[in-house]
Amino acid sequence: MSKFKAGPLLSKIQTPEDLRTKISPKELTQLCKELRSFIIDVVSEKGGHFSASLGVVEMTVAIHYVFNTPHDQLLWDVGHQAYGHKILTGRKDIFHTNRKYGGLSGFPNRSESDFDSFGVGHSSTSISAALGMAIANRLNGTNQQHIAVIGDGAMTAGMAFEGLNHAGVEDTNLLVILNDNCMSIDPNVGALKEYLIKVSSRSKDGKITSEDKDRTQNQSESTLMDPNNLFEALNFRYFGPIDGHNVDHLVKALTELKETPGPKLLHCVTIKGKGYKPAESGSPTQWHAPGLFNKDTGEIIKPNSNDTKPAKFQDVFGHTIIELAEKNDKIVGVTPAMPTGCSLTQMMEIMPKRAFDVGIAEQHAVTFSAGLATQGKLPFCNIYSTFMQRSYDQVIHDVALQNLNLVFCLDRAGLVGADGSTHHGAFDLAYMRCIPNLIISSPMNESELRNLMFSSQLEKAGTWVIRYPRGRGVLADWKTPMKAIKPGTGRVIRSGEDVALLSIGPIGNKGIEASSLLEKEGINLAHYDMRFAKPVDESMLHEVFKKFKHIITIEDGCLKGGMGSAVLEFMADNGYQAQVVRLGIDDAFIEHGTQEELYSECGYNTKDIISNARKMAKCRNKMVN
Repeated sequence: MSKFKAGPLLSKIQTPEDLRTKISPKELTQLCKELRSFIIDVVSEKGGHFSASLGVVEMTVAIHYVFNTPHDQLLWDVGHQAYGHKILTGRKDIFHTNRKYGGLSGFPNRSESDFDSFGVGHSSTSISAALGMAIANRLNGTNQQHIAVIGDGAMTAGMAFEGLNHAGVEDTNLLVILNDNCMSIDPNVGALKEYLIKVSSRSKDGKITSEDKDRTQNQSESTLMDPNNLFEALNFRYFGPIDGHNVDHLVKALTELKETPGPKLLHCVTIKGKGYKPAESGSPTQWHAPGLFNKDTGEIIKPNSNDTKPAKFQDVFGHTIIELAEKNDKIVGVTPAMPTGCSLTQMMEIMPKRAFDVGIAEQHAVTFSAGLATQGKLPFCNIYSTFMQRSYDQVIHDVALQNLNLVFCLDRAGLVGADGSTHHGAFDLAYMRCIPNLIISSPMNESELRNLMFSSQLEKAGTWVIRYPRGRGVLADWKTPMKAIKPGTGRVIRSGEDVALLSIGPIGNKGIEASSLLEKEGINLAHYDMRFAKPVDESMLHEVFKKFKHIITIEDGCLKGGMGSAVLEFMADNGYQAQVVRLGIDDAFIEHGTQEELYSECGYNTKDIISNARKMAKCRNKMVN
């Protein structure tokens, strides 16, 4: 039973049908206040994404009030802003489990509710998906509305424009609602942002004017309405901008648009964090997902600890790229809309002409970096592992095929925790390892990250991939002198006689813990840090297979095609025989929870290494005796 109490109006609502039948139009403003307060109450104590959902409270209420959801299909782009939607669609009483292990997903999820029409987590998919639904339902002969809510940040991605381009020539019941707040996670960038600012300077009184109607009525599909308006040039009927926080005007506008045929776009101007002053006036990036905070004072609660914690891997990257760039004027930094998340903000402040936030545009980020590389620059292109999936063709065609000198830093590699299946960096080792001309590495600790970054920027180093996880490292003193590491060279962490453990990346620190505990049991675990998934250290692997018949591999990534697969390939190619147990992510999508909870679920936590090593040591002893 949840301890969080909803207000008197919100308490009446379990589904949008209750909203439409039990709440009068005059009560909608009060309902919005109660919904906003409920979100603040829960997120302040339980954590999660915050200011995005506050910014669309009125929009959420109005959409469900006007449209017959889930028959009319509502899609939220990315999904950070869908908390109000979840609360109104039968999940209010368990909303406190949001992003917790076994609880609600932090994003819309089709398996969670019929009201979640499309699963999301990555940006800019809503228009394409809604258009596909609209055309399918047209073919099915059903009369449904299709609403895609997309932020101005997500609108910068190429896929959003691909969807608009196609939708403009289709006669479908498609409504795109542009949630314009000049923000994604970090402030928006680029020419589209400037264009929307100019458009937003028009009146925002919330009314669809007679001018709006006159411009869009009786237009043939082949006739452009106003070529000076970007969206009307794409054959969308454009309405707005209107105040996205006036629920009464939103209801009126949506009611009229419900009866307007063809593709249409409603431009709503909103404030991220609306209704909570600390979020409105504070750092938008910080209040995107602030963690726990005192709702009365706005003070963000930090864990009570007098211990000096190791640095986050992202901060080690941010510090090290500046250190390298100060000595190597070829280095530039590139990120697609995640400068704070990957800590490129430091370089953007110190070297603004050499660091670029290109917006939510991963494909562009990779090919832009390739262009820089052809002219003698050395881009460090920092992209979250899960988002690099979106630019796979560009990695192959524009970078690897041309064998360019370029560095991909894949932040958030491995299991990321509460963001869940849409954000885990599970696949990069596998999908990168099959591409020619790539050097694929992962550091065990912060000093190793610095060494790999240093090595990747040396003359004619080729194309490097350096993957590292979300969270902190293990070293108190990580600002060590950097040294070169030759590609394809691993290192021995601990010698042993019974069982060999081969690890790659920071998950190898679980092996250090396990070997110490096993030693107390009389089991001697040898530990090798592979460092590279490609090329592998063949000399070290020959040593391992000549000495050991029982081998464990561990990686924070998918087993199919990962480092463990590379070890098995080496064994087969060289005629060795051994029992090899691979620990990592099995052939499944992993949901959300803490990283430690998920390591245990997937079977590659410290206890799992110990359990497998015990079994292997027992088997070895039987063979010896």
